[in-house]
Amino acid sequence: MNPPTDDQTSSRRGRVTILTGPPGAGKSTVAALLADRLTPSVHLHGDDFWRCIKQGWIPPYLPEAHQQNQVVLRVLVAAAFGYADGGYQVIHDGIVGPWFIDLFRAAAEEHAVPLDYVVLRPDQQTTLARATGRTGDALTDPEPVRSMYGQFSDLGRYEAQVLDSTGLTAGATADSVLRGLAKGVYRLGPDDGTG
Repeated sequence: MNPPTDDQTSSRRGRVTILTGPPGAGKSTVAALLADRLTPSVHLHGDDFWRCIKQGWIPPYLPEAHQQNQVVLRVLVAAAFGYADGGYQVIHDGIVGPWFIDLFRAAAEEHAVPLDYVVLRPDQQTTLARATGRTGDALTDPEPVRSMYGQFSDLGRYEAQVLDSTGLTAGATADSVLRGLAKGVYRLGPDDGTG
């Protein structure tokens, strides 16, 4: 299959799907599967945007990183909605708690692009085992992982966006997310945050 031309891409309506949850929830693996199943698609791996900071980087889970995190999220939002304006189905995987969702909601309204918010939340034991068992430069320290898990534990009005993926494979999780997207389960409305 040939990639779409500029005219074909711009005539389609893109959308942005935020795939979030605590470290170890399976965001990156599931996001890659989703991007493989949607056409045309973009997988924005949120961690890459933090890695662009070469000097002055602050671990994003520390309180003093708030200003840095605001900057990085604004850049990420611009990238996500830039692609969506071009007709792409954008999957953003990264830590986007309710405290940052208004940045995405404002951009969705401004660009008239649909916005979905999916929170992967396996149980804490599963999440901690996955996070601490990773290699490379991923966060593996159990203390910040537990702390961030706690931040995703009671999401109030966003609990409807939670998918408990404890007993699901990555493929089954991606299937469940796709079904929910098709039914509008994860869609956020411009005002109330619940669709």
